[in-house]
Amino acid sequence: HERTAHRPGGPAVNATHSSPQILALAGVFQATELVRQAAKQGTWSGYAATASLDSLFRLESDSVEDIYGSRDRLRLGLETLMEVLSGNDVQGDTLQHAVALLQLQRKVVRNGVMMNTVGEGLERIETGTAELEDPQREERRAEQVAQLYTETISNLTPRVVVNGNPRHLQNPRTVVWIRALLFAGLRSAVLWGQLGGGRFNLLFGRRRLLAKTQALLQG
Repeated sequence: HERTAHRPGGPAVNATHSSPQILALAGVFQATELVRQAAKQGTWSGYAATASLDSLFRLESDSVEDIYGSRDRLRLGLETLMEVLSGNDVQGDTLQHAVALLQLQRKVVRNGVMMNTVGEGLERIETGTAELEDPQREERRAEQVAQLYTETISNLTPRVVVNGNPRHLQNPRTVVWIRALLFAGLRSAVLWGQLGGGRFNLLFGRRRLLAKTQALLQG
């Protein structure tokens, strides 16, 4: 079987089926929909956000589904992806940020130094917070992931610009989670690319992707 590592130096994940591609793409849209919620509303789905943040630290997963914990933890992303593939009007910021992350991932994977820095940084965060209890561990990880994002990914162009309610965008915790979720979305975008996803799939394989997304939601 063809196997694809989900990050440099990480474990291999099976890429022989197309559902892993769908799950990775749903991971992108889940993160960007959460970013939209945070920026516009000041609140976001904690259950979905936990799944997205946790995916950054799933370094020993044997499958793409394991990276996200379970398919149910990606329901928000799958539902958002289905709306996009169906051609329905979705929140423009969600789609805009997803497209930006899918473009940005190509620059990230070509930057070996940055990939190593990111990988080492995530491992350091995971180790340094392992002894903490939730919710303190989750909040600390979000803060440190946001800082790592600022030091690495945010220096790449084009930068992901998040628009929203100024009152929410001035809230330090909201800003932390927006950056952490963008990082999680980018990680899913990298995984999508490593599993063979690309613009060709989105432009010409929409009906197939939609059918498989619906099947995953109903399964």
